[in-house]
Amino acid sequence: MPHWLSLMLDSLPSLLWACIQFTVPLTLLSFVLGLMVGFLAAVIRLFAPAPLAWVVRFYVWIIRGTPLLVQLFLIFYGLPSVGIVLDAFPAALIGFTLNVGAYTSEIIRAVLLAVPKGQWEAAYSIGMTWQQAMRRTVLPQATRIAVPPLSNTFISLVKDTSLAAAITVPELFRAGQRIVATTYEPLILYVEVALIYLVVSSVLSSLQGRLEKRLSRYGGTIEAAS
Repeated sequence: MPHWLSLMLDSLPSLLWACIQFTVPLTLLSFVLGLMVGFLAAVIRLFAPAPLAWVVRFYVWIIRGTPLLVQLFLIFYGLPSVGIVLDAFPAALIGFTLNVGAYTSEIIRAVLLAVPKGQWEAAYSIGMTWQQAMRRTVLPQATRIAVPPLSNTFISLVKDTSLAAAITVPELFRAGQRIVATTYEPLILYVEVALIYLVVSSVLSSLQGRLEKRLSRYGGTIEAAS
């Protein structure tokens, strides 16, 4: 068996375990929490009074205007200087959640604006409250529009979690770095790590395509209603 293949097979269990134990939970938790933050931020920007909306705009501006790696460093290495000490995983989770929240807020705001105003008026005309109109009329239509960009954000997040290695989270890329430190085979190991990310991203892209195809059956909802 070639040396490179033997090394990749020997390293594969450790890399997959790091992916399952840290990369996957970090991705899922960050995306779900970030989606909640993003939805709240989008609703505030669209419907809340100006002072509160300005606060949200400032948050989005800061997050989108600075590198994610710098944000992670500020949380993990910067906050201890003011007495706030976080373990690596919670620090990464906070950083990714805030980052995802800022970007998804723009996506959600855009898809909510894409729903025709007539849908709101129709909901109000049959006696719905704002909350009922949002939940029963607007969100179902906005969701179909939001799936492609939100899916792309999720897939990008899977790869972005590799940045957590910089603050010592033992995820997939960090595991690869540790193996490289003992084997001195960076090319082989980093190619293997890249292939794992590629497989995960490809599977998610395939699932995204199927979901979009399924939702496309209802593609005429908004157009017909408007």
